[in-house]
Amino acid sequence: MTLVDPTPRMLGSLGEVGAIAFGMWRFTDADLDRRRALVESALDHGLNLIDTADVYGLDWNGTGFGSVEEALGEVLRTTPGLRDRMVLATKGGIKPPVPYDSSPEGLRAACEDSLRRLGVDTIDLYQIHRPDMFAHPAEVAATLAALRTEGKIREVGVSNHTVAQTEALAAHLPFPIVSTQPEFSAAELAPMRDGTMDMCMRSGVLPLAWSPLAGGRLATGSGLPAELVSVLDEIAARESTDRATVALAFVLAHPARPVAIIGTQRPERIAEATAAASVRLDRSDVYAIVQASEGRPLP
Repeated sequence: MTLVDPTPRMLGSLGEVGAIAFGMWRFTDADLDRRRALVESALDHGLNLIDTADVYGLDWNGTGFGSVEEALGEVLRTTPGLRDRMVLATKGGIKPPVPYDSSPEGLRAACEDSLRRLGVDTIDLYQIHRPDMFAHPAEVAATLAALRTEGKIREVGVSNHTVAQTEALAAHLPFPIVSTQPEFSAAELAPMRDGTMDMCMRSGVLPLAWSPLAGGRLATGSGLPAELVSVLDEIAARESTDRATVALAFVLAHPARPVAIIGTQRPERIAEATAAASVRLDRSDVYAIVQASEGRPLP
């Protein structure tokens, strides 16, 4: 029996999303046709959660703040049928060089600017990208509730929030937080240790794991503990696959049922990533990965 769960996940009122999602941090190709092909490939392979952010575009050869949302907006404008096939998620609250602004004015402006750049009437999942420690959660909640009442957003999530920060915001919202985005991978196990995954299982919050391949290191093996690379390679050989696919399967094996957000810019790699669904991992496998990642035996 395998622990890997490749079945769709429920995301609040938005319905089912695939166990793997398409993240747009690197969605900076100037060629419209190549961008469209990426989105179509993701949707065709069941990656119906499309996750972007207003700040994307400041790196990875982007042209500046908001440029990735604009790039996706151009795809949706030229191929409008794609919008109905996706759960569209974006994030706001980072405002370089401030760096964070979740004030009522700042958050409302961020959301409305995202709507304009994306060329849509509603954002399915709007997420606070990073917590503004000088914004009271009651004010943040009031802004989010107003945006939802106005039909500008459908559901709310958080990203890079601690459990306490998530719960503080949730206490002031008249509706539940449906998702949280932690960094989680075979090389970054903090959400299993800091209470994030426990909160998700307790409250029904869906974890959206960013960087499930540790920025590509779990594919290349660069900068990883040698023991972790060895364990992943042993399992990959047994499963007739590659190290990266095993690493994705590890994320999908957690009982909080995370969604793994991949950011590849190659349509063929999107197809390859779906092979994680067929990887078999048992408890011996996942605990071998944990121990190799942390570099010490479990008690």
